[in-house]
Amino acid sequence: MRGITIGLSRAGSYVAKLFGGRFPSGKLGKSKQAARQGQMDSPPVELDGSVMEGGGQILRVAAALSCISGSSVTISKVRAGRSTPGLRPQHLTGLQLLREMCAGVLQGGAVGSADIRLTPSKIAAGNYTADTRTAGSVCLLLQAALPCALYADGVSNLCLRGGTDAEMAPQIDYTIKVFKPVVEKFGVHFDCDVTVRGFYPKGGGEVRATVRALKELRPVTMLDRGIICKIHGRAYTAGVLPFKLARDTAAAAARTIRRQIRELDVDIQAVREDKAFGNGNGIIVIAESSTGCLFAGSALGKRGASADKIGTEAAEMLLDNIGHGGCVDQFLQDQLIIFMALAKGTSRIRTGAVTLHTRTAIHVAQQMTQAKFTITKCEDELNVNYIVECEGSGVTNPNL
Repeated sequence: MRGITIGLSRAGSYVAKLFGGRFPSGKLGKSKQAARQGQMDSPPVELDGSVMEGGGQILRVAAALSCISGSSVTISKVRAGRSTPGLRPQHLTGLQLLREMCAGVLQGGAVGSADIRLTPSKIAAGNYTADTRTAGSVCLLLQAALPCALYADGVSNLCLRGGTDAEMAPQIDYTIKVFKPVVEKFGVHFDCDVTVRGFYPKGGGEVRATVRALKELRPVTMLDRGIICKIHGRAYTAGVLPFKLARDTAAAAARTIRRQIRELDVDIQAVREDKAFGNGNGIIVIAESSTGCLFAGSALGKRGASADKIGTEAAEMLLDNIGHGGCVDQFLQDQLIIFMALAKGTSRIRTGAVTLHTRTAIHVAQQMTQAKFTITKCEDELNVNYIVECEGSGVTNPNL
């Protein structure tokens, strides 16, 4: 077991021998020799970080699969599709976390870097702390670290710091209440607790996760949505924001949902978050089906946004997510791709329109594993949805 704390490294030395001077190097956690000794005999992979979604998802999926497969991965044109291309602090923190978990070598580990290479060794269980020092999403850190921890040699304890509720990322409530129950169908077991909530712009939140390693992931079939049988949620305020804002947000969301779904009670609680760093407010609304499917809509407060607008936005998002007749919502589908790719057997999941994030995750998974994906369009008089099918690569944990 190892205890590692990861901060941001802005080292600017160049690895001319290996990379012709293109890669600024971050601080290395382990020697190159140690990384090479533990590395599996897998061919290196080169990826273009500007393709498809062109953002941080390529980094997260590719780096996690690199650690698990033992293949070194080189990613060029990192986040070229974004207004501020290259590594941002939260992406660098995630890469440094994975580097430490797999005792690997990271080249290009600097904020702003457009080219990175990760050379992994053995994934080890341990205690790891990663701090974005910004409002960068802790949920996105967990997205990258969770698959790696599953292929360690024991229990890993992750302390992740940054924004728990950030724009352009899942809220922590979504991760715990929607993602976690569904990913557990693959055989995953992890606990996740919010110590402190953190919001834009300062972050300061903290989440602790305990992940148990497993031998292999099992395939999942989610084709029958069943009927929606329960709708619930929570609206919250933190810091100096008035509690009335949470009550009004919850009421607006409930009104919007009841206009379309009248046969069910809509139970949205208003709460004050006492353990929070800074000021923030938001809402998540969750629908459960008779077959165990989960869907959500969420929204965060913004300067000048009324409670009515925030609540209505979350409610309309939920209604859209349950309107297509699929078994997962638009935010969950891409998060499940890596688990489908690693599982032993064939997974089938019915969803709504396949998002660009999902297609990007499939592209990376097929580049880095033996998994094979197909997408089939299904139409009837009521719905148009899609079945994402994956013949998994059946990766077995060599450390157990």
